[in-house]
Amino acid sequence: MHHRPPRPADRTVVVLGASPKPTRYAYMAVTELADAGYRVIPIHPKARLVAQVPVVASLDQVQESVDTLTLYIGPSRIGALIRPICDLAPGRVILNPGAESVELERALDVAGIAHERACTLVLLRTRQF
Repeated sequence: MHHRPPRPADRTVVVLGASPKPTRYAYMAVTELADAGYRVIPIHPKARLVAQVPVVASLDQVQESVDTLTLYIGPSRIGALIRPICDLAPGRVILNPGAESVELERALDVAGIAHERACTLVLLRTRQF
C-alpha cells in the first residue's frame, strides 16, 4: 500500500511570535505558509489578524494537533514558554535565527520532540518545509 505524504492543508503550523507588521519575518512566515496551503495559527497576545489569518492569543488555546511550531521570539522570552511548548507536543519545532535556546532544546529532547535551528522562510522557498 502506497502511503502518500500529508498535503499542506492537512498540516497545522503554529507561528509563535507572529507579528502584525508586514516588515517582520514572522509576518512573512504566516503569509508564505498560508499561501503554500498550510493551516496556519499565528500566536499573538493582542492582534486579531496577521496577514488576514485569525490569531490565537496563547499556545494553551490551540486545540488541534500541531505538525510544526515555528518560533519567532527572543531567547529572553522563551523560558516561560518551555512548558506550554512541550504541552502542545508539536511534531517538530523550528527555532528561527534569533530564537535559539539551549534550554528549550534540552526540554524538547527530554520530551522527545524533534527540533531544528533553521529559517522557516528558507525552508519554504527551497521546498524543504
